[in-house]
Amino acid sequence: MQVDKKLAAQIEPFDSFWEAPKQIEKGYDKFSKFYHRNYLKHMPIQKTNRILVVSCGPGYFLDVLKNMGITDVLGIDSDPEKIAYARARRLNCEVANAFPFLEAGHDPYDVIFAEQEINHLTKTEIMQFLSLCQQNLKISGMLVIHSLNGANPITGSEAMAQNVNHFNTFTEYSLKQILEHAGFQDIHVFPLKLHIFYENPANYVGMAIDSALNLLFRLAFIFYGKTNKIFSKKIAAICYRGS
Repeated sequence: MQVDKKLAAQIEPFDSFWEAPKQIEKGYDKFSKFYHRNYLKHMPIQKTNRILVVSCGPGYFLDVLKNMGITDVLGIDSDPEKIAYARARRLNCEVANAFPFLEAGHDPYDVIFAEQEINHLTKTEIMQFLSLCQQNLKISGMLVIHSLNGANPITGSEAMAQNVNHFNTFTEYSLKQILEHAGFQDIHVFPLKLHIFYENPANYVGMAIDSALNLLFRLAFIFYGKTNKIFSKKIAAICYRGS
């Protein structure tokens, strides 16, 4: 793995996708459902879009885009073994660190999709990353990122403590705040739901419990004068480069 020594995270670096299951092949179907049921319903992408997937891992999202008929796609990841899995499926990707790749400059993209949580970057590094994304996007180009949700009363604080390479968490408000500060527009923050594998009946129990907890959390936050509405373990944001 090509660890970027300039970045704070060295154990689980931002440059590589860490959520692949041990049996990597099984992840292609699982993550396809995850992307379709969480991300793609919010993403107005076209078959002609030029797309960059940062920290693509074994190419789960690349595989989804290929199956959708989108051909102008490139994935980058710092782990040669993960890239080898992606290339074995004839997915367009290369071994690269995110920051040097973006700093080199390329023909601008319509979409940049970041697979790794931005919590693996310090706040200063996040601002640098967002600035680099701005520079590599077309006018009105789309950026998609995700983060651990600090508003979740159960997992919010644990998310920081359980990994020394987690430097921050965000809420729907602060994620929008940092994207606005970086110059992005039309920001949409949404929950990343875990219980979306409808083929497994147990997930309906999970959805029921999740809905009950969200209602309880919402009422508790209102009691304390807070306006938070999203309490999922993770949150994502879609935003656009301004002119």
